[in-house]
Amino acid sequence: MTTLVKMPRNGSEVSTQRNRSSLPSLSSWVDDLFETGLGTGFLSNFNTGMTLPAVNIKENKDEYFLEIAVPGMKKSDFNINVENKVLSISSEKSEETVNEDENYTRKEFGYSSFKRTFTLPDTVESENINAKYNDGILTIHLPKREEAKEKPAKRIDVS
Repeated sequence: MTTLVKMPRNGSEVSTQRNRSSLPSLSSWVDDLFETGLGTGFLSNFNTGMTLPAVNIKENKDEYFLEIAVPGMKKSDFNINVENKVLSISSEKSEETVNEDENYTRKEFGYSSFKRTFTLPDTVESENINAKYNDGILTIHLPKREEAKEKPAKRIDVS
């Protein structure tokens, strides 16, 4: 693995090249352990938080659709509310597993959450908003009010 940045250690500059003929000291071995993928790979197992999920917004003449990518969830994990023209979508999920093997016990737990909010335009009929979850995509249907729907062009005759 190549070191991209030289970081000072104990007041000295770190060399990216090491004399391969000599055996590493204990401290350099520990440093190498965490500079290689093992250190970051080990620590990344504990990062089970969720970033903000990606959202697609589609509109046609009658409605809006929000598509939110949230794989690995259940329908019951979502909390969707509309209050004062603000649509809030949130989820909170925690998991805990215990594995016992001989003299070693490993206990892992994870917690993830997110919250997305959207200010709804006046054209949305908020009483008829509905949602469905399928194949990791949460789809929220936002119908437009009748007066906001696009009307076909009307020909006006001149008299």
